Amino acid sequence: MRFLASRAHLLRWPLVAVAVLLAVPAPQAGQAPVETRRRAFDESLDLYVRDGWVYYRALKSQRAVLDGYVDALASALVNAAPREEQIAFWLNAYNAIVLQTIIDHYPIVQRTRDYPPRSVRQIPGAFERLTHRVAGQMVTLDQIEQKVLSTFGDPRVYFALGRGAVGSGRLRSEAYTGAQLERQLADDASECLAHAQCVAVDAADNKVKVSSIFSWREADFDAAYSDKAPPIFSMRSPVERAALAFVQPRLLTTEREFLDQNAFKVEFIPFDWSLNDLTGR
Repeated sequence: MRFLASRAHLLRWPLVAVAVLLAVPAPQAGQAPVETRRRAFDESLDLYVRDGWVYYRALKSQRAVLDGYVDALASALVNAAPREEQIAFWLNAYNAIVLQTIIDHYPIVQRTRDYPPRSVRQIPGAFERLTHRVAGQMVTLDQIEQKVLSTFGDPRVYFALGRGAVGSGRLRSEAYTGAQLERQLADDASECLAHAQCVAVDAADNKVKVSSIFSWREADFDAAYSDKAPPIFSMRSPVERAALAFVQPRLLTTEREFLDQNAFKVEFIPFDWSLNDLTGR
């Protein structure tokens, strides 16, 4: 990961961001504009995302690169692309649209006590109602997740979605690419184990707590992972088997030994919709 490590870097951000925008080359013959813009989007993520947290205030003040990338998504042709390129495209589209939605409303006004203050969920219809033109079709963020990404049969993608929230998978400081997709998704899955909002083995309380994302996308995780669960878990529910099969190989030895006793209760962690805002943090 490439991080900005000093206050001097922070002071140079506006100039760097403008330089990135001006440095974006004009599309060459036969080169898709969205690919050209994706490279700039990658640089924008590197500038404004740090360990999954986002400098939303700075991103809003220098938003031209992000807006240009989202604009280019509208006419992108991806249906004939290799599977890995399609997945990378839709992950980038989702994450970019979430970022744009947040800065469109930043600072976010609290409208309900059902979610934390400044949460992306304070933006009316952010996921289920606001539509965006992507690859020639009008879609919501929920439709990208549930109707498009679900068709690829790889539930790891759900930990690659930056939902603008602390409870989601860690937003990467780089864009997804077809060539690097397997490495990136593997990293996202492993990152889950280092994130208390994803999995927590509580031997003292005899519980294994896992992200609500497993229950949200139960059918997808079931199809991909429940058959991979050790036989000792055969009497558990499909979603429990899937979640355990997903996390167990990545646990510490002592944690795996605890799971092998199969005497614990599985609980789903309430999703934390707090905004992943690094500004002022």
